[in-house]
Amino acid sequence: MIKMVVTDIDGTILKKDFTVSNNVINAINELTKKNIKVVLATGRMYCAAIKIAKILNISTPLVCYQGALIKNSCNDKKTLYVDPVKPNLALEILQELKNKNIHTNLYLNDELFCEHDNDIIKDYTNKRLIPYKVVENLLDLDLNNQVNKILAIDPDTKLIENLTCELQEKYKNSLYIVRSTKNFCEISSKNSNKGTAVRFLSNLFNIKKDEILAIGDEDNDIDLLKSAKVKIAMGNASENLKKEANDITKSIDEDGFAFAVEKYCF
Repeated sequence: MIKMVVTDIDGTILKKDFTVSNNVINAINELTKKNIKVVLATGRMYCAAIKIAKILNISTPLVCYQGALIKNSCNDKKTLYVDPVKPNLALEILQELKNKNIHTNLYLNDELFCEHDNDIIKDYTNKRLIPYKVVENLLDLDLNNQVNKILAIDPDTKLIENLTCELQEKYKNSLYIVRSTKNFCEISSKNSNKGTAVRFLSNLFNIKKDEILAIGDEDNDIDLLKSAKVKIAMGNASENLKKEANDITKSIDEDGFAFAVEKYCF
């Protein structure tokens, strides 16, 4: 029997227009009524993820920054788990991205910093309704103050693909690097992934792997699916994620999440 459903947000329950369908909201409400825990696991900042949790009336802990931060949701907001990027590694990555002239978001103690007030950052923050700060040089910030994540963004999908492969090889023993969309390369601490976060919460709630359903749509959800027995890829998921899944549901526009939980939980 499923006791916990862990879901990605963007592309899984949140559409491209950043809305959640009534079918998905109803499915989450039904899960809650049946005492099945619903956990959001996302690459988003905590301040962005909590807004989605409130819309969905979810009070379970929030997995943010690909698993680098887990905080209580809408209650006391207590930090349950945190694993920041080491300052020396953050400095290396920031310098490397600066040399390559790639737009960089730096998440420092759940605040977003960048160097250029351009269309990339405006589009990114406007869609997520989050604030940001523009500084002259990211390298001048106090990187000892909990670097949650670094995000490289570029409209050139091939550039991001090549960058991700390059950084994965170079930092394979020290950082977790993954594409979360075709245009995003995410960099976080070595052991910070959604799978690690799910195992942390399963121990906290005393829930077995066999009692977990995980669902997502991108490569950063591969570790998430590995942490569960029921592994669902959205119909719009990446091919890499579909290979990891043991079932593929409908797409985000067809309320794939709702169909998946109906099949396995109800």
